[in-house]
Amino acid sequence: MASRRAFVRLSIRSSASAIVRKPFCSPQTSSHHGLRAQLSPAPAAQFQQIRWHSAPPSNSKVYNYEQVKAIVESPSDDTVLIDVREPSEYEAGYIPTALNVPISSQPDALFLAPDEFQDRFGFIKPPPQKTLVFYCKAGVRSSAAAQLALQHGYQKVGEYRGSWLDWNKRGGEESREGPRGHKGGEAPV
Repeated sequence: MASRRAFVRLSIRSSASAIVRKPFCSPQTSSHHGLRAQLSPAPAAQFQQIRWHSAPPSNSKVYNYEQVKAIVESPSDDTVLIDVREPSEYEAGYIPTALNVPISSQPDALFLAPDEFQDRFGFIKPPPQKTLVFYCKAGVRSSAAAQLALQHGYQKVGEYRGSWLDWNKRGGEESREGPRGHKGGEAPV
């Protein structure tokens, strides 16, 4: 006894940008149940990349361009701007005053003992009472770094969601003076 349920698969025709329903069963069965359907060609859809962020951690502050610019223009001993991109990205250009602590290749950085942190990165590990503001290229890695900082006990944590792409787009000052914030750099904290 044949099943009354017909299985349908979807295939995408890239040339016409249409979705076509094709039955897995024979044409006789599918036409009997009225499943032989074809959608008319749809206009070509425009796709763009969307970056999703998880909700900011409860104690993480989201910074915008103007707030980060104020940090750069009036550096404070209480606030540390941290670039979490990889060293090659950092050396190509970074926000002035930022230190480099790459989150992808060094995810344990904030969990290191102060002396081990200084040996690895070449500058003093920021103490827990300082405000840490993280940025990356587009805001995804900075969100992860903010969550790690909160897990490690930092109370004042922020993230610049627009990150490097927003900074460049808005004409923010760029540094390329040479590597800071990793082995060999000078960066008092």
